[in-house]
Amino acid sequence: MSSKDLTDAFTKRFGREPVYSVSAPGRTELGGNHTDHQHGLVLAAAVTLETRAAAAPNGLSCIRIHSEGFEDFTVDLSDLSARKGEQGTSAALVRGIAACFAEKDHPFRGFDAAITSSVLPGSGLSSSASFEVLIGRIGNELTGARLTPVEIAKIGQFAENRYYGKPSGLMDQMVCSVGGVLAIDFENTQDPVITPVDHDFSASGYQLMIIDSGADHQDLTHEYAAITEELSLICSFFEKKVLREIPEANFYENLDKLRKLAGDRAVLRAIHVYEENRRVLRQISALQRGNFEEYLSLVNASGASSWQYLQNVIPAGNTAHQEMAVTLALVSKELHGAGACRLQGGGFGGTVQAYVPKADIVTFTKDLEALIGKEKIRPVFLQKNGSGSM
Repeated sequence: MSSKDLTDAFTKRFGREPVYSVSAPGRTELGGNHTDHQHGLVLAAAVTLETRAAAAPNGLSCIRIHSEGFEDFTVDLSDLSARKGEQGTSAALVRGIAACFAEKDHPFRGFDAAITSSVLPGSGLSSSASFEVLIGRIGNELTGARLTPVEIAKIGQFAENRYYGKPSGLMDQMVCSVGGVLAIDFENTQDPVITPVDHDFSASGYQLMIIDSGADHQDLTHEYAAITEELSLICSFFEKKVLREIPEANFYENLDKLRKLAGDRAVLRAIHVYEENRRVLRQISALQRGNFEEYLSLVNASGASSWQYLQNVIPAGNTAHQEMAVTLALVSKELHGAGACRLQGGGFGGTVQAYVPKADIVTFTKDLEALIGKEKIRPVFLQKNGSGSM
């Protein structure tokens, strides 16, 4: 939808012209799968796909959202408490963000917004975080709060954790809010260390492609929760909250006890986190040195670890439906040993990430479409550093 079409959609729905035009990008995780909630290391990038809004104050005590492809909804600003029956909805996210702004002495005034997005739900490009950052940016415009991108990211995470009911880390919101290609150290989540990574991905000879597995991951909150719950059991043995606080040597010294306490899957998931943090450092180094082939080998290793150790490719107990696993297998087949592939984001469903040699894009796309169907493969371009609003 063009900017004019979005303005027209706002005018048609609300009967007046919008005042604000706001946008927020999606994101792609390049390394650090499920490390952020353990206060670990992440390499990620904002993408050129985005969620956009035309908005204006409405003089009412409510927020009215008209979003392309979805039902309209209204959030009453007179009650900003979390509602159990609202969990898993966009309304919950809006209510949670409004509650955070109020707690910071920047209460929302009522507003109307028409929203469109090229960050498709379930695409693994973090449509939810993009939406959260978008609402936070509208809040900045409406209230004059001038919250920083990091503050907006934290507000989005709070709304997703406490109101939406998904125990996510901070990586998605941080990248959507700050923008560009970023290395993030979450050791101190109140003040994460954010370092732009300068590398010209467009000159690498590879195109980043996103492939839809056909399995929606929006109803898999319980699978994501199981990861954090099992890792919390590991941490409880050491009377700690996250793996970052536990030396890896101590973890292995107590392996037998941990297997009895938390189970083998929890132990394997912890092994993934420890090794994935090291991989992120190596990925960053490879990009800084211009060694893209080394970077690709680490992408493949991250994907293998996510499947074998973290086990976030196949939802527990699924045998007849293993869409993500099949998609990974087929993508690997069509790469013929070149490039790299891994699951995208939270896993269990959604999309696969593939680095395809530019010379092979046409053949790769044609052959893969013959196996999984058309309109499931799309190129994704990374947002350049300096494009965000940090």
